[in-house]
Amino acid sequence: MKPESGQALFHVAVAGCLCAATVYTGVFEGVFVQVGYEHYAEVPVAGLPAFLAMPFNSLVNLAYVLLGVYWLRRNSSAPGCPADMGRASYLKAVFAGMALLYGPVQWLRIWTQTQPAAVLDQWLTLPIFAWPLAWCFYLDRGWKPWLFLSIECLSLASYGLALLHPRGFEVTLGVHVVATVGQALRAHRRYGSTSSATYLALGVLSCLGFVVLKLCDHQLARWRVFQCLTGHFWSKVCDVLQFHFAFLFLTNLSTCQRLHPKGKTH
Repeated sequence: MKPESGQALFHVAVAGCLCAATVYTGVFEGVFVQVGYEHYAEVPVAGLPAFLAMPFNSLVNLAYVLLGVYWLRRNSSAPGCPADMGRASYLKAVFAGMALLYGPVQWLRIWTQTQPAAVLDQWLTLPIFAWPLAWCFYLDRGWKPWLFLSIECLSLASYGLALLHPRGFEVTLGVHVVATVGQALRAHRRYGSTSSATYLALGVLSCLGFVVLKLCDHQLARWRVFQCLTGHFWSKVCDVLQFHFAFLFLTNLSTCQRLHPKGKTH
């Protein structure tokens, strides 16, 4: 493993532990979250252990881990100076580390059906959406670690809105999505290619699929095709896909930026 990848994973692990410790102190006890099997269309299987009570909604979280491992091991073949390559590897490894962390956290929520696990799941969603924003800022402004840290801290702090309103998390997440897509479009206009446009479009479509399928979990269960593999399950598939397309988009832009640092040549 490259040194910058190890450093990135360490940073993600420390941040994840701090978030978990904060949640379990009870700071977010007042946050409204949905807890209980009744909020899922998948019917729990009585004979299975609790961590597999909803087998499909549980096992789908392994996809995040597999995705994280894949991108952590994937090396860039694009030319560039060692410093730029190392920084790009760090950015990619942080994102991969987030995927590695997010899968088990979501599984913990499905397994335990407790308020702290649900809060941790929600809270960690925000810095994941914020990291592509930080990556795009890197492409535009160069290596500014304190800026990236500030973006992530601001993202984490924004979860405080969930304490003020029952829909605070949804509002905050919506702002994250809009800001990230907006910055991605800006970066694409400057450094993008046909490939990055495709990845961006597929990522946005996957994001829409994630939202719609999750919200319509029970409604979709009226159709036989969604009674075994439910809307929630497919929303997680879309979530993994948007993660993957974000990786493809950002690594493609990083390559284009190294080849043409002043922007598009056409």
